[in-house]
Amino acid sequence: MKKVALGCTGLRINPLVFGTLPLGPLQASLSPEEGGRLIRYALERGVNLLDTAELYQTYPHIRSALAGFTGEVLIASKTHANTAQAARGHVERALTELGRERLDIVHLHGARVADPFVERPEVIETLLRMKEEGKIAHVGLSSHFVSAMRKSVAHPEIEVVHPLINRTGMGIIDGTHEEMSAAIAACAAAGKGVYAMKALAGGNLISTARESLRFVLGLAGVHGIALGMLSEAEIDGNLALFQEGRADDTLWTTLEGRRRKLTIMEAFCKGCGACVPACTNNALAMVDGKAKVDDEACILCGYCGAACPEFMIRVV
Repeated sequence: MKKVALGCTGLRINPLVFGTLPLGPLQASLSPEEGGRLIRYALERGVNLLDTAELYQTYPHIRSALAGFTGEVLIASKTHANTAQAARGHVERALTELGRERLDIVHLHGARVADPFVERPEVIETLLRMKEEGKIAHVGLSSHFVSAMRKSVAHPEIEVVHPLINRTGMGIIDGTHEEMSAAIAACAAAGKGVYAMKALAGGNLISTARESLRFVLGLAGVHGIALGMLSEAEIDGNLALFQEGRADDTLWTTLEGRRRKLTIMEAFCKGCGACVPACTNNALAMVDGKAKVDDEACILCGYCGAACPEFMIRVV
């Protein structure tokens, strides 16, 4: 399997990164055994970086996948904490639930944080302290903001970035895909590892998946793309595309025909509004006392589901 250097981290990755978000309760709600089987299938075929987060609730899926596996596995997690104490707690929980002494990458999960160096300095300091303690190998930044990517260039302590980028720019909070592409290139030129998110805009670009994935793979400075995958066919198809540039037309016609959407169980919605500020793309609003989604603006991240106290929001 072809591997590429992840910036100056010393890590080498398969450009296809397994994004575990869709496996968990925010989206497909697979059991740890079901999700673990898919992760294991990918690992056995050369995928070597798994992307997860405190919010995703997929640590059990990863641990199931790793049981008895002796190959190389790199794990990147994220903390959405806004305090030092909470950030440390998130990292410690990841280490415990994954059964590891060190995480390869931990990102400050700042989807809606325009300037993490001003808004979350204590979180960054905590992650750097945990790096000194040997619990984190590399500190990173995950963001939907062009400005956050630009600012990270001047911060060598951020070794890896995980930016939102796709060919339409959907989900980028403060700019265009051209501006984010330029920021990504600047990050890579500064020696940072770059693996992208939302290359398919959370499924909104699924009908042009091949074109959309090739667009992001072709951007200067992109070392890999994190993709959620829910079947062996998706894993096989993506590996062939990422590794060989090959895309079987029959398989991809099927994959590009899938449709997913955010579903709110309105009968059970109590109208608390907690989901609205959790949305990274302003796709939710309260209408007549119930949460409503703008399907054209939704990028299917599922973060609103994590904020719902009634657990009544799912990506299906």
